[in-house]
Amino acid sequence: MANVPSCSSAILPKPTLTPANALASTIHRRSLHFPQLTGLKTRSQSSSTVNRSLVLVSGSRSRLSCAGRTVFETQDSAAKVPTVTGATWKSLVLESESPVLVDFWAPWCGPCRMIHPVIDELANQYAGKLKCYKLNTDDCSSIATQYGIRSIPTVIIFKNGEKKEAIIGAVPKTTFTTSIEKFL
Repeated sequence: MANVPSCSSAILPKPTLTPANALASTIHRRSLHFPQLTGLKTRSQSSSTVNRSLVLVSGSRSRLSCAGRTVFETQDSAAKVPTVTGATWKSLVLESESPVLVDFWAPWCGPCRMIHPVIDELANQYAGKLKCYKLNTDDCSSIATQYGIRSIPTVIIFKNGEKKEAIIGAVPKTTFTTSIEKFL
């Protein structure tokens, strides 16, 4: 049987570290530019070796870009869905004469922020027929626990003070409209 050299020794030569190589490697690492963080606005400096950017703009629009291409963009809508709290829960949700949609969310939850524009659109679309509210689960954990919220975003539709349907996760607008139409 012939003696076959191992893959690493046959293909890849062992690296040799000379003082010149070490100095060049250190200079190369120091010349890289990393993103400069400034509040909600983040931009990376251009360099010959790195040409990527991450831009989050505060205000009515947010945009995520990578290598000059827009990857994700959001825009605030005109309607702002009011917040319900532990103090207002009974009067706004349980004692409401019309159906109520409650969005259980948290500020740190990405999918929750993704469906906020959809909830705003639904509030506009069903104005006068359906009341829409948002409940921050970090602020009102007792209500979230009472209704068995284990995952957010969760949207619950109430009618006559009773939980009728729960929609879990970031789903398309059509999923919400189908559920809402059942209770109007």
